[in-house]
Amino acid sequence: MAELESLETAAEHERILREIESTDTACIGPTLRSVYDGEEHGRFMEKLEARIRNHDREIEKMCNFHYQGFVDSITELLKVRGEAQKLKNQVTDTNRKLQSEGKELIIAMEELKQCRLQQRNISATVDKLTLCLPVLEMYSKLREQMKSKRHYPALKTLEHLEHTYLPQVSHYRFCKVMVDNIPKLREEIKEVSMSDLKDFLESIRKHSDKIGETAMKQAQQQRNLDNIVSQHPRISGGKKSKKEACAGSDLEVKNTSPMSEQDSGILDVEDEEEDDEVPGAQELVDFSPVYRCLHIYSVLGARETFENYYRKQRRKQARLVLQPPSNMHETLDGYRKYFNQIVGFFVVEDHILHTTQGLVNRAYIDELWEMALSKTIAALRTHSSYCSDPSLVLDLKNLIVLFADTLQGYGFPVNQLFDMLLEIQDQYSETLLKKWSGVFRNILDSDNYSPIPVTNEEIYKKMVGQFPFQDAELEKQPFPKKFPFSEFVPKVYNQIKEFIYACLKFSEDLHLSSTEVDDMIRKSTNLLLTRTLSNCLQNVIKRKNVGLTELVQIIINTTHLEKSCKFLEEFITNITNVLPETVHTTKLYGTTTFKDARHAAEEEIYTNLNQKIDQFLQLADYDWMALEPGSRASDYLVDLIGFLRSTFAVFTHLPMASTDFSWNCTDAADAPHGTFCLIHQIGISSQLEIRNAGPSSCLVERALEVFIFFLKRTVTCVLPLEVESLRHNFRRQCVVHGGKCTTSLSFVPDTVLTKLGAMV
Repeated sequence: MAELESLETAAEHERILREIESTDTACIGPTLRSVYDGEEHGRFMEKLEARIRNHDREIEKMCNFHYQGFVDSITELLKVRGEAQKLKNQVTDTNRKLQSEGKELIIAMEELKQCRLQQRNISATVDKLTLCLPVLEMYSKLREQMKSKRHYPALKTLEHLEHTYLPQVSHYRFCKVMVDNIPKLREEIKEVSMSDLKDFLESIRKHSDKIGETAMKQAQQQRNLDNIVSQHPRISGGKKSKKEACAGSDLEVKNTSPMSEQDSGILDVEDEEEDDEVPGAQELVDFSPVYRCLHIYSVLGARETFENYYRKQRRKQARLVLQPPSNMHETLDGYRKYFNQIVGFFVVEDHILHTTQGLVNRAYIDELWEMALSKTIAALRTHSSYCSDPSLVLDLKNLIVLFADTLQGYGFPVNQLFDMLLEIQDQYSETLLKKWSGVFRNILDSDNYSPIPVTNEEIYKKMVGQFPFQDAELEKQPFPKKFPFSEFVPKVYNQIKEFIYACLKFSEDLHLSSTEVDDMIRKSTNLLLTRTLSNCLQNVIKRKNVGLTELVQIIINTTHLEKSCKFLEEFITNITNVLPETVHTTKLYGTTTFKDARHAAEEEIYTNLNQKIDQFLQLADYDWMALEPGSRASDYLVDLIGFLRSTFAVFTHLPMASTDFSWNCTDAADAPHGTFCLIHQIGISSQLEIRNAGPSSCLVERALEVFIFFLKRTVTCVLPLEVESLRHNFRRQCVVHGGKCTTSLSFVPDTVLTKLGAMV
């Protein structure tokens, strides 16, 4: 039985070994697992070792069997390699010898070929070319000159050939062909020179903006130099003036021979490094094609044809240059490119005028300039009207000034351009007004409408530096303290000054007198005050959600802004150097603007308070026919008196300047609206000085009488004793503290208020 199990185990181990030998390495995991799961692991390992030894012996036998053949093959291969190297060396030597021998043979054959060819050619042509050689040389010279585009020398050579050399050999056929070909050559020279001229015209049309840009840079440098010289008169030399530079450039071009061998076109300066010196506009252009073509047509008797053609083409180019792009108004680069093209066109024409005799004349230039001026002004009027950005309008103005100065330097009249700038100035003012309208709206919307608190001396001085405010009593008060106005006062004041600066920037370089600049700034500032700022203030005052405190603060703010108008006058005077006493000097209308805004705020307060008091009385359910007073005060009357007390507390902040109210409450029968007159007059009386029963005492007395009359009209009866007590307490509460009257509604005794309420 044990022997049978041993045989089965041996058979199983044999199967496992075969499976391991025939199965992929990655898949023998289950097989090995079955070995470790069994109890015959040791015997399997012995079996595996025996199998390994058998395989090792077989491998060793196989290697021993094939080793000698491998060694023999390597030995033979080494021998073959040596023989192959010898064969290669022999082939190389043989090829080198063959090439050397063949090269000498080829050279000899080529020399023999050349000698025979030369001998044959010499023998065939010596006799025939003896007489014709000078003619052929001249004709060859003509062709070379035409090939190298030396058209004017070619024309001279053609004339010499026709009248000197060809008559001597006229009996030859080729000479007859030359004679017949001479008109064609003349026509070819005309066509080629005209082609060069067309290329030149096309080139300057494409590069006119580069020419104009260079000319405007040169004008800008000259203007900067003039400014430096005007500021420092002792600094001179080192740079030539614009006229001298132009004259020097003209002289160089005049000395250029019309037979110049340079190619036509515009010299490439875009890749040159930028130096401090900007090259002259004429230095960018090679005018030799124009000069050559002019001389050729003059020699051929067709100068008038050439002049007409040149002027016609340049007129067409002028119309193209003067046609502005549709989107020119969108960016400053569009205007700059447009101006550069115009300047480039007239710089070229001005140079042609001064370096040729009659190709263009002054009448022709003036005609083109009149056309250009009218079209340019029309285009600027149209496109500038689309500009809504004041910065773009200002940059456009500076560009137009540079454009005008550049062309004026070349002798073109530009007064109409400066007249048009005055029109653009109106548009600039409108764009500024629109911009500042948004600025004012933002300032007014973001303001908290409360006095500005200051906690230390630094903040106080900073605020006083921003807005001209002086108050001896406020300076004496300890910190922290408050300015009477809110933040929008210094902000609005500074923005008005910024607006004045913006207006001043536009007036620079317009050749205006100080009086004209002053008048322009004052008119624009008046528009800012009377229209833009006034509308913004009116919109804030008329808003539905504006409160009584905000309206009172607006009255205070406009009062201080009104006082600052004289400082704005001084500010304008300082920057324009025109005294306000000068004849025809425009005055600022800021005082009227701020008075109107203050009156509107007062009217709004009057309207809102009257509506509130009406609501109190309309909601009250009074028994107007009661014979006896009630046992307690009316809630409506108590609320009304509380509302009046809080309203009076707000009015105590009103300045003295606000006493100029236009409300008329002399007729106390206007009750209940007469109640607000009382509160208003009590409020303003609290700000007046009482000296020896002066006018303020009368005003307080009058307010008291109106209030008592209103109470008489409102309640059924008022006890005379209580009225006298009311009047007596009112007068007693009007006491002077430091020269100022302090008043409040607290003078009404609670018993009186209770009885008055019970009467309703």
